[in-house]
This record gives sequence, C-alpha cells and structure tokens, in this order.
Amino acid sequence: MFNRTMLRAAAALASMSLVTGCSLFSDDDADGAQPIVVGTTSAPSTLDPAAAWDSSWELYRNVFQTLLSFPTASTAPQPDAAEQCKFTDPTNTELRCTLREGLTFSNGHTLDAAAVKHSIDRIRTIDVNGGPNGLLGSLKEIRTEGPRTVTFKLSKPDATFPFVLATPAMALVDPADYPADKLREDGGLTGSGPFTLESYKEGDRAELRKNTRYNGFADRKNDAVTIRYFKRSEAMVAALKNREIDATYLGLTAEEVVDLQEKKEANEGLQIVESPGVDIRYLVFNPKDPSVREVEVRQAIAQLIDRGELINKVYRGTAEPLYSMVPKGIAGHATSFFDKYGDPSAAKARDILEEAGVETPVKLDLWFTTDRYGSATADEFAEIKRQLEQSKLFEVTIQGKPWKDFQEGYQKGSYPVFGRGWFPDFPDPDNFIAPFVGKENVLGTPYDSPEITQQLLPQTRQLSDRGAVSKKFERAQAILVEDVRLLPLWQGKIYIASREEIAGTERALDPQMIMQLWSLHRQTSW
Repeated sequence: MFNRTMLRAAAALASMSLVTGCSLFSDDDADGAQPIVVGTTSAPSTLDPAAAWDSSWELYRNVFQTLLSFPTASTAPQPDAAEQCKFTDPTNTELRCTLREGLTFSNGHTLDAAAVKHSIDRIRTIDVNGGPNGLLGSLKEIRTEGPRTVTFKLSKPDATFPFVLATPAMALVDPADYPADKLREDGGLTGSGPFTLESYKEGDRAELRKNTRYNGFADRKNDAVTIRYFKRSEAMVAALKNREIDATYLGLTAEEVVDLQEKKEANEGLQIVESPGVDIRYLVFNPKDPSVREVEVRQAIAQLIDRGELINKVYRGTAEPLYSMVPKGIAGHATSFFDKYGDPSAAKARDILEEAGVETPVKLDLWFTTDRYGSATADEFAEIKRQLEQSKLFEVTIQGKPWKDFQEGYQKGSYPVFGRGWFPDFPDPDNFIAPFVGKENVLGTPYDSPEITQQLLPQTRQLSDRGAVSKKFERAQAILVEDVRLLPLWQGKIYIASREEIAGTERALDPQMIMQLWSLHRQTSW
C-alpha cells in the first residue's frame, strides 16, 4: 500500500476494448439509482483502520477521508480533508496541515483538528501487530492549533511523511465511535469519505451509498456501489459474464485476462482496461541459512533466473521483467541486475560457484505462500525450480504454506529462500527500499546495510523534490545487486474487466493502484 519521475502517470491507463463503438456521457446518469456492482477477490481483514496494513485499504479509500490523497494521474499527494499541508522548515521535520472548512463525519459530528490527532494517535497507542503504526516511525508528536490546524512534529527529516498521510491507513475516524486505546468492536464504520457503508457482510459484500455530507476531492459519478467479495476468480468472472456484476478488480488470473482479450466473440459485451502496475514479486535470501550463506550462491541464482521465460510460461505476458526493487514508473528505477548479470547463463553461474569453491549441486529449499498472491504462485515456483535444476547446479525443493503460517515462518527466520510480493504503501522509491533493510524490517531477516540506512535514506528524506532522489536510489540498488539479499523477479499489470456500458474504468485506479469506485458510471448510449 503504492511516483514513480515519479509515477510516470501510473494512472495513465491504456484501454484495450474488446468491443467497438462510441458512447455519449451524461451527468444525469450519475443520478441513477441502480448501484454499480464490482467484484474482487480482495476482502478487508478489518473495518478499523488502526488495525489494517493490507487490502482493507481498498474499502477505506472509498468510505474514509485522509488529509491528503492521490487523485488519478497525480504524482504527489494532493489535498483531501486538508485544504493544504506544507513543511514549515527547510529540514522537513515539521508539517502543518489546515483543514477544509465545515468538515463533518457521515453521522454529522464535526471533523476537526482534534479528530485528526485522535485518529493518528490511536494507531500509535493501539499498535496492532502488523498494523499501520510501522508507517509512523518518524512521527514524534501531533499538536493542534484551533479547530482547523494540526502540526506533525517529526523526530528526523522525512519528506515522505506527506505520502504516509495520503495512505488509507491514516483514515480519519470519529472520536465518538473509535476508542483511543482499543479497536472498535461493534462492527460499524463511521467515516467522512465519498461513500457511507450502509451494510457489510464479511466475505460476501459491502453496500455503499453516496455520503451527502462529503467535502473532498472526489468527483462522484454514481450514487451507489455494491462490492462483492469472491474467494475464487473463476466465480467472479462467471458473475461478470452472467451480468451479476458490472466490473472486476483484483484477482483476475493471467489465463482469464488473455481469454477476455482474445476471445472477443465469446466475450461479447465485455471490455478490459490494462494499467501499468507497481506491485512487485521478489525472492528473499536468509544468509543465516548455510545453503545461501555464501554470496556466490545467491549470485549464481541471480545469474540463472530467466524472468522473460517465467513471465511467458506462467503469466502469459500479464507482467513484465523487473531488474531492480524499484519498479518501472518510479523515480530511481534502474536495471541493475540486468546490468550486472546480463542474459541468463548456466556457464557463468557455474564459474561463479567454482571460483568460490562451492560444491554442486547445491541443495536449496524454496518457500512460498499458497493463498496470498494468486493461484499462479505455485506454478511460478515450479518454473523457478525447473530453471535452477536445468543448470545441474542446484537441487531444489519447493514448499508452500497458507499466509498466516508462512508469515510466522519467515519472521522466525525458518526459510533459506522465500518469495514475497509488495504492494507499495505510497508511490515513492523510498517505499521500495526502506521497508526491506535495517535490523528490523518487514521480512524478518535483518539486513544491515549502513550506507543505505545511515546515509542514502536520510539524505533522500531531506529532499521535498522527490524527482531529485533518483541517483541516490540508483546507488542503493547497486548495493542490493552486490549483496543479492533480495532478487526482483517481475512487476505486475493491473486489469479491470467490465460490462461495455460501464464507463470510468480508465480513471478508476489511483497511483497507489487502489480503485476509486466513484469514477464508475453507466453510459447513456452507444
């Protein structure tokens, strides 16, 4: 959760329609009472923002406000509940935000500076394990000055802090409904966003209605949206074809995307929109494990992986090769791994191991999660195993576990090599480097790299012009290439499939790749 000068307009979506024709749009259509029904395989884990650092953000963006946000095609945080947010000092250690006038929550209660302070303070106080408090490491204190001014004092320079405030994790909540020291327990939700949550059935559906008290940036094109949650993508696609839902978001497999793109007659009346994604997949190496302790073993693996073949075989072109942890479209993106290793080569990998005196074949255990990144993950790891064993330099065993057990395992350092995915919290190169380094990082495998953690990251966080940080992040990626503690594999593309009468899909994704449901509406004629 999320640009990437910055974001090469990661929201500049390229529409590939499976139908032809022209449409006329009418603002009157926005008043239609029939809800837009959207299907997804990404259900919330909780309704309380203080507990979620996950796909729950998809719902939050549509029912809560944040001080700042990322409208479609924006390359930096823009005002939402705030009228403006600015650093008051050249060192980027104090950020002052002024709220819009007349803000209220959907229940009519006032949304003021005190409510903002309450919303973010409770994240820190409750400090849910795996929750969003991890985003607030640079925050020292929050002060309010009257009803409309709130100031964030940081413990160190951090030009990325406005990006943090723009994440759905920093959703603004009503102090009357959300306790300061514990999570909300009544199953309700009170926000000030574009929609209100009228009803919610966990794992099944969420019914949203236009919030008549909303005062923010969203230009709402519909009055109501129903989100249906599916456990499997096949059922979601079937519902789309049977006109039970109007659009899909998150969960389409590569085969389903190709089917929708290529079988036009069978899928008459449907369209699909492709967006360049910024989610990434990568391997993590635990150097405490004897099998990958030697850097040469990790380098040999980096020399062998054929990303193009992996994508063609498993993902059928619905992803693209990634040669650095910072994906294409983000400031600082590079091709560092390709620059060092070039094309895959078993001969070069053999030379690396022989020069280091490593006996072959190296026995290697690869781990993946069975239920988080899609059904193709098992096939992906089978292909990685095939590529490594084809070289005769490795003997590979692959093992999978459900996410909860998998997460516990890698946090304990139980896996020598494991696969992870990353959906950015915000569209900045910092969010593709900082979470993975340091003694305490999101991977559970300490990665002490003083040049990155003590020099490069602190230096870049002093620069408000995020387009000016590229060189330093290129240096950070060069260090990652030498260490091979992380091995980027691919970055995704995002697809929205919909009925032909649904408009607005080309503007529905913000730069964090979160769906702005208010953009969808029905076309009046063709």
